[in-house]
Amino acid sequence: MRATGELPADERIHQCVLAYASDMTLLDTSLFPHGTSVFSPKIQAASLDHSMWFHKPIKADEWLLYATDSTLSGGSRGLNRGMLFTESGELVASTAQEGLIRLRKKPDA
Repeated sequence: MRATGELPADERIHQCVLAYASDMTLLDTSLFPHGTSVFSPKIQAASLDHSMWFHKPIKADEWLLYATDSTLSGGSRGLNRGMLFTESGELVASTAQEGLIRLRKKPDA
């Protein structure tokens, strides 16, 4: 992933862009094994917490690989983690998120 345009040189801007972008798809990681995603109308999903660690300077307007996995999916929650790598394979940031993932209750008929 990368920003669609060039960003200012301020490293904090790059960190903010990546923090935002990393939260957009991480929760889906715990739903994919169940054949669904947070965009399904049958799913109620919410981020309960999201943490990010920056290990090295990052350029959010250059290509980054965002590798994600889910360590647990159960009890209406999913625990997910992610790693961001540069094109050269250097780990520059890590993420973790716990989220609510449950089926929506059917409306009363």
